[in-house]
Amino acid sequence: MAQQMSFFSAEACHPRVADLAGLLCGPGRTVTFAKATARLMVPVDAPWRLKALVRACAERGVGAEADTDEQGGLRLRTAFRVDLAPLAADWGRHDKAVPAGFVPDGAALRMWVAAAGRWADGSYLLPLDPAAPGTHEPLAAALAQCGLPATTYQSGDEGPALRLVGRRRLGRLRELVGPPAGAGCADQWPAVSRMRAVS
Repeated sequence: MAQQMSFFSAEACHPRVADLAGLLCGPGRTVTFAKATARLMVPVDAPWRLKALVRACAERGVGAEADTDEQGGLRLRTAFRVDLAPLAADWGRHDKAVPAGFVPDGAALRMWVAAAGRWADGSYLLPLDPAAPGTHEPLAAALAQCGLPATTYQSGDEGPALRLVGRRRLGRLRELVGPPAGAGCADQWPAVSRMRAVS
């Protein structure tokens, strides 16, 4: 029997600019110009992430390109756009904050996974913004609201993350985010089969 698609899954949702909030759950940031326009900048650690995010932005009518940060690291950067200004306002123009009542759907979670999600120690990690500690607890609560209770995780230089463990939770995440975002990403994409037993 065919599996029914969740109403909240990425595949069930029409692409919207609001989905890019998933990039702000992790290390992404907005920069506002004259309060009327804003751009997104998201550091990434692999070319496949950049390609997937450029494609996802294009599906939402938002042009994006590769850029490098001050340390020479790879990042995604959009142009300044009027339609990104509400997103920037919702997440704080100065101090990054999770909007009241925010609960990520599958499309936003897919963005978060594509930007930074990874496997570690038999669990799946959704990295947080180390420069915005005030977002960590609200994002953990938001994940719980969409059926993904998570614990905080910190490992060396990798920075803080929300940790998902267990077949049920990994299955739920995989259902919500949909299939891998492109070539080269399967090793870091959510999959129950990748989960090792954790004592």
